[in-house]
Amino acid sequence: MPEQQRRTIELTDPRALRALAHPTRLKLVGLLRREGPLTATQAGERLGESPASCSFHLRQLARWGLVEEAGGGRGRERPWRATARSTSWHVRSPEDAEPAAALSSIIVEHQFAELLGWFERMPEEERPWQESYQLGDTTLVLTPAELVELGRRLWDLITSYEGREPGEGKREVTVFYTGYPRA
Repeated sequence: MPEQQRRTIELTDPRALRALAHPTRLKLVGLLRREGPLTATQAGERLGESPASCSFHLRQLARWGLVEEAGGGRGRERPWRATARSTSWHVRSPEDAEPAAALSSIIVEHQFAELLGWFERMPEEERPWQESYQLGDTTLVLTPAELVELGRRLWDLITSYEGREPGEGKREVTVFYTGYPRA
């Protein structure tokens, strides 16, 4: 991960939330975070998209500061990189609620599909990985401020593992958590 890359970019404009809530754009940001820098052509090959489509979506992501040119190259052959390791957003006004919900829904759908994929391949995984996966839920009684604090504490713990490289029994692991008020 490039040193100049920020840890988190916070989206505050509802238009930025709507822009990121496109499946191809979400895939591009994720790909660049994992593998970048990449050209539109390289990204298209990995995602099964055309270079023209990737180029368009990369420009849209750059408009909101989520990606940037990495330098070198020309046209579709110029490399792009993600500007942050993660993205956050919060509902600050009634105008934010709908785009925040739309973006969150798309991300949850993606994470759910990945989790189902894990369940499909789990029987073929090595036993330590079969035994180590985590899934659980609970119900807590919290105030909004306490829920925010819980999220901060979880995020701090999760990010304390950043910067490690796969190898010697270590591999990339997706950690997805959520907290929301019950109906």
